[in-house]
Amino acid sequence: MSVQASHALRYYIGFNLVQGIGPARLRMLLDAFGDVEAAWHAPADALHRAGLDRRSLRNLLETRSRVDLEQEMKRVAQAGVRAITWEDPNYPPLLLEIPDPPPLLYVRGTLEPEDSWAVAVVGTRRASVYGKEVTRRLVTDLARSGITIVSGLARGIDGVAHQAALEAGGRTIAVLGCGVDRVYPPEHRTLARRIVERGALVSEYPLGTPPEARNFPPRNRIISGLSMGVLITEAGRGSGALITADYAAEQGRDVFAVPGSILAAGSGGTNRLIQEGAKLVIETADILRELNLTMVAEQAQAREVLPETETEAAILAHLGAEPVHIDDLGRMAGLPIAEVTSALTLMELKGLVRQVGRMKYVAVR
Repeated sequence: MSVQASHALRYYIGFNLVQGIGPARLRMLLDAFGDVEAAWHAPADALHRAGLDRRSLRNLLETRSRVDLEQEMKRVAQAGVRAITWEDPNYPPLLLEIPDPPPLLYVRGTLEPEDSWAVAVVGTRRASVYGKEVTRRLVTDLARSGITIVSGLARGIDGVAHQAALEAGGRTIAVLGCGVDRVYPPEHRTLARRIVERGALVSEYPLGTPPEARNFPPRNRIISGLSMGVLITEAGRGSGALITADYAAEQGRDVFAVPGSILAAGSGGTNRLIQEGAKLVIETADILRELNLTMVAEQAQAREVLPETETEAAILAHLGAEPVHIDDLGRMAGLPIAEVTSALTLMELKGLVRQVGRMKYVAVR
C-alpha cells in the first residue's frame, strides 16, 4: 500500500465509525470536499452546507473528538485484518458496480482476482435433508469448476455451502453481519478459521461490532454484490435469503433457484422465485451456461494434475481441505519424513498441495 493510500485509509476507518454516514452520505462529502481527508477535517458549517443532516453531523463531530485514528489503524493491523477502500485497486470489481458499495471492507484472509468468478449460495437456516444434499452437490461441482462460493456463514444452507466448497478444494468467501474479529454463530468458529485459509471473511462493520439483527439485511447486498449470480437452494417464503435475491435483481445479477416439493414449506420461497422469473436449476451446468462460465470450468478441469508416483498418491490420500502437519502426514502415509518433505516440495510446484503455514499442508483440489 502506498503512503498516500495508507494516509487516506485512516480517514475511511474514521468515517466507518460514524453512525449515520454510509455509502451515499460519504460519497456526497467526497464530492463536496474533494477527498476523504478534507471531508474528515471540514468545519461543521461547511459539512452542514454540503448536505449533512444534523444528527449525522453531531455523530461525526463526536467521533472526531473521541477517536484516535492512528490507534484504530494499529488495532486493525494487530487483529490480522486488512482494510480495503473504494480507492484500493484490490477492491472487488464486481462489488464496486453496485449502487451502494461499502466504502470500506474489513478482510480476514485473501481476496484473489479469480474471486470475480463467484456465485453466491444462500438459503434457509432450517435446512432439510433435501436442501443440504442439493446444496452440497451443486456447490461441490461449482467449486471444482473454479467458481468461488460466496455466502453468509449462517446456520443451515450457508454453512453447508462453505463446507462443501472447502471439501472440494475450492475458494469461499463469508460475508458477516458483525466485525470480522467475531464469528456468528459461535459453532462456526472452526469453519471460519478454515475459510480464512482458503478464502476470506469479509464485513463492512468495524471490528468489535456484535451480530445485531439489523446488520444482516444490509450485509446481504454485499453477498450478491460480490457474485455474478445468486443461487437459492432452499428457502421458505419468509426466509432472509429472499432479501439477497431481491438485492441481486436490483444489482442486475442473475437469480437462480432450486425447485422443491409444493408440500414443503421450506421450498415455498424458492418455488415462488421460479414462478416470478428466477432461473430454475437442476444441475450445475444450468448456472455455468447462464453466466458464461463454462470455459472457466473447462480450464479448471484442464489444470487438474494427477499424482505421478506412489508416494504422491499416498500423501494425497491423507490430505483434504483440513490442514495436516507434515509429521502427521508421514505417520499416516507410513513414509519417512525426508521422503514426504521432498515429495511435498514437488507437489506444491505442480499445484497438487499448498502449504498453509507451520508445516501444515492442504490438498489444492
